[in-house]
Formats: sequence, structure tokens, C-alpha cells
Amino acid sequence: MSKTFESLTLLASGSGAAPSLTRSVLTGGMGFCLASLWVFGTVAFGERWMYEWFGVAGAYAAWTAMFIVLGGGVLGLLVAGRWRLPRFYVLFGAAFFAYAVGWVGAYFVLRGAAGEWAGSLLGSVLMGTVFAAGFGAWREALKLSAVLFAANSLGYFVGSALNEAVGGAAGMLLWGAAYGLALGAGLGAVLHLAQARRAQAG
Repeated sequence: MSKTFESLTLLASGSGAAPSLTRSVLTGGMGFCLASLWVFGTVAFGERWMYEWFGVAGAYAAWTAMFIVLGGGVLGLLVAGRWRLPRFYVLFGAAFFAYAVGWVGAYFVLRGAAGEWAGSLLGSVLMGTVFAAGFGAWREALKLSAVLFAANSLGYFVGSALNEAVGGAAGMLLWGAAYGLALGAGLGAVLHLAQARRAQAG
């Protein structure tokens, strides 16, 4: 287990100064919002088709992959160091996959609002833990998880309310925009905090 965490730390290592907190939050929010709109757009206009061709598990796997590919490309710009994007893709892929497994697993076990809240909490803790391991910022793990939980819950539940109020494809796209904007801002903040902690430790 320790070797795995050491490998993640090496993947995220590098030199140079990370962007400011403001830039990280704005870039993460706007960039991940666009990625989320793309993913939610496939739900709005192609959900039935994806379920028919890939099944429920396959559809969720495809949506997770889209978030990793599109979101990782934007968020990787916030990581300092040479070869930052290829390395960050590995780290972000592990973090988002852990988040997705925790979220979906909790939701399908508990269902309803309880499943949504439990999924947000578990998924955020898993993602925050992976980022803490990847950046060698174990002391910040709780803080990173808390930021992600707040951002994820805000985006998800505000977006869900918008979807219910508007309905149809427009409602689903509004959900995607709210979710992506809030979670992306949280991810930007987390990347800044993790790198700041690493810089202090170094």
C-alpha cells in the first residue's frame, strides 16, 4: 500500500509554482463546467441509447471516462511541473474513479436522498484521500475531502433542483452546469491547497 501512495506522489511531483487560489477556483469551475455540460448532454439526449447498448454499468463507466478525459485535461493546467498533464491524468483518473465507485455504490445500496448524500460524502472522502496521497499532503486529507464534499453537494443538489423545476433536456443541462461549476471550483481549490502543502513540506 505504501508503494502505491509513493508512486502517486511521484506522478504528481514537479517543480514550479502552482496557480493562485483565485485562478485555480475560476479555471477549475469554468473548465469542469464545460466538461460536465458535455457529459450531461449525452444523458439529456442519449441516455436511453446508452442504456440499450452498454447497459447501466457500461453507461456509468462511459460517463466516468468522459469526466476523466475532459475534466483532467482542464484541471491538469493547474498542476505545476514538467510533464504535468500525463502524470496528472493518472492521478485524476484514480481520484475520480474512486469518487465514482463510492458515489454510485452508496447510491445503489441506500437509494433516494440518503443514497445521494451518502454517495456525495463517500465519494468526496475517497477522492480527497487519493489527492492527498498523490501530492504527499496527508495532513490535508480531511480538509481536501471537506472542500470536495461541500462543492460536490452544492453542485449536485442545486442542479437536481433546477432539473426538477425546468425538466427535459434543458433541466438536465442546467444540472450539468451547476454540478460542473461547483465541483470544478472545489477541485481547483483542492489542487491549490494540496500543492501549497507540498511546497511548504519541501
